[in-house]
Amino acid sequence: MTLEFRGIAKSYGKTKALDRLDLTVEAGSFTVLCGPPKSGKSVLFRILVGLEAPDAGQILLAGRDIAKSPPAQRPVGYVPQNFALYPHLTVAQNMAYPLTLARFPRDEIAKRVDRTAGILSITHLLAKTPDQLSGGEKQRVAVARGLLKDAEIFVLDDPLVGLDYKLRERLMDELKGLREELRATFLYATSDSLEALSMAQVLAVIDHGRILQCAPPAEVYHNPAVARALDLIGFPHANLLPGKLGGGQLVAGPLRFAAEGSGDVVLGIRPEHVRLGPAGQPARVTLVENLGGEAVVYLDLDGQPLTAAMLLLDNDPPEIDAMVGVSIDPASVLLFDATTGARRDGLQKADAHG
Repeated sequence: MTLEFRGIAKSYGKTKALDRLDLTVEAGSFTVLCGPPKSGKSVLFRILVGLEAPDAGQILLAGRDIAKSPPAQRPVGYVPQNFALYPHLTVAQNMAYPLTLARFPRDEIAKRVDRTAGILSITHLLAKTPDQLSGGEKQRVAVARGLLKDAEIFVLDDPLVGLDYKLRERLMDELKGLREELRATFLYATSDSLEALSMAQVLAVIDHGRILQCAPPAEVYHNPAVARALDLIGFPHANLLPGKLGGGQLVAGPLRFAAEGSGDVVLGIRPEHVRLGPAGQPARVTLVENLGGEAVVYLDLDGQPLTAAMLLLDNDPPEIDAMVGVSIDPASVLLFDATTGARRDGLQKADAHG
C-alpha cells in the first residue's frame, strides 16, 4: 500500500514542528527520514501511528485517509526511540503486551512471540526481565514488540541511537533482512546521515518540518536539490563557501573559476573533492583527524575554513600548521542560490584558476 502524507501541519504554541509536509512512501520500500534533532521526524511518526493528531493535512494509505482513525485500526507497527519496556514484566510479556491489550487469543500471542523472537535471535531472553538485559538486547526486544503487529508499515524511530558502532552495524543488517522477510514497508528515522545512506532504498531529508529532498541515497548525495540537503548528508560535512558570479568569473575568497551568470551564490564542495598537493592555492593546515585508511584535514584558505578528505595509502597526512596547495575540479563544484538555497547550474565546462 502506498502511503502519502499531504500537507501535514503540527504546531506546539508558536513552534512549527511540521510545516505542510508532503511525502510519498512507496509500498515495500525501506524509506529513511534523515534530519537533525527536532526536525520533525518523531512528530511525523507519532502522527502516523495515532499518538498525536495533525493540525491539518491527510495521511492516505491506499487512497484512504487514516488521519482520524483510532491507533488500533491503523496497520502500523511502531518502535519508539526509547525502549519503553516494563521493568516488572519478562521479555515475553513485554513483547506480548500490545496483543494482550487487543485481546488476541493466548495461543496466537504465544505463536507470534516465539516467531518474532526467533527472527531477532532473542528466544533465549524470553524469560528474563529488562534489568537483566544489555542495551543491545533491550533494543532487540523493543524492535520485536513493534514487529508483532500484523502491519503493512513498520515505523522505527531512531531505534539504534545510543548503541555502540559494532552493535549498530549488526542490527542495521538485521533490519534490512527483516524487510525482505516481512515484505512490508519500513519507515525509519535517524539523525546519522551515514546510517541513512547505508540503510535507505529511498532517502528523505527533513529539516524544520519539511521534506527537502526525497530520492535514492546516491542521488541525494551527488545531486542535492538544496544547499541544506548537501550540508546534512555525508561525513565529513560538505564545504559551503559564499561566492559571487559576474564578469565571466565565479569568485569565492581566493578561488577563481571561469563561469557565466551573475549574483550571489553558495559553492558546495564535498571534502573528497578537495585535492592537496604542492601546487594550487596555498592553505594552512589547522587540524588533522587520522582515521586509519583516510584522514580529514581542516584548512585555513585565506581566512576561509575548508575541509579535505584524503586517502592515506602510502602517504602520511600533512602536519598541523603546514602550508599545502589546494586544487578543486570545477566539475565537482555544486552551485546554490545564496538567498533560496536552491540548486543552480554547475561549472562542468569551466576552468578554475587561482
